[in-house]
Amino acid sequence: MPTIHESIEVNVPVRTAYDQWTQFEDFPRFMEGVERVIQMNDTTLEWTARIGGQEKTWRATIMTQEPDREIAWQSTSGAKNGGVVRFEPLAPDSTRIDLTLEVEPEGAVEHVGTALHVPQGQVKGDLDRFKQFIEGRGEETGAWRGKIEAGSSTGEMAARRTTGGMGSSGMGNSGMGSSGMGSSGMGNTGPRDTDESGRATR
Repeated sequence: MPTIHESIEVNVPVRTAYDQWTQFEDFPRFMEGVERVIQMNDTTLEWTARIGGQEKTWRATIMTQEPDREIAWQSTSGAKNGGVVRFEPLAPDSTRIDLTLEVEPEGAVEHVGTALHVPQGQVKGDLDRFKQFIEGRGEETGAWRGKIEAGSSTGEMAARRTTGGMGSSGMGNSGMGSSGMGSSGMGNTGPRDTDESGRATR
């Protein structure tokens, strides 16, 4: 599968950057083409994205999730894709985010896009928008501090924190849609209901 790698530095603490990334349903706010992300449970995500003018839906499993360090996922249905995002503290208020995606195009449109390096540009744009989003807020919309190994939750599930405030937006951009990062028009934020494990229930 073709591999895409991008990185960016964001001017927030590593915990803030990581915690925001755990809010998968917020991805449509900064990912182009992502229409909706639904968190089915601690490890399963359902993405909906518009790719090449077509709406596509797939599910992915979070394979590993280590607070403040990395999140890795792999698709379980739809177009084959997977990836890992890593977080490295550079200073108390500065974090490097490294994102690696593996994408297997399904059809001619995606093949052409990959050949023209369009997905790479989309991923870079998504990271730029993530930077603007989190730096503009200065704090995460919520957090999940649980740990996942081999696709299963382990250890204690810390409660999800919410900071309130963004309202609903479902940004409708397009970035990692075909890469497996997102497809969700998520637009949640503000206080959320949570279950016993701390995962948001909406």
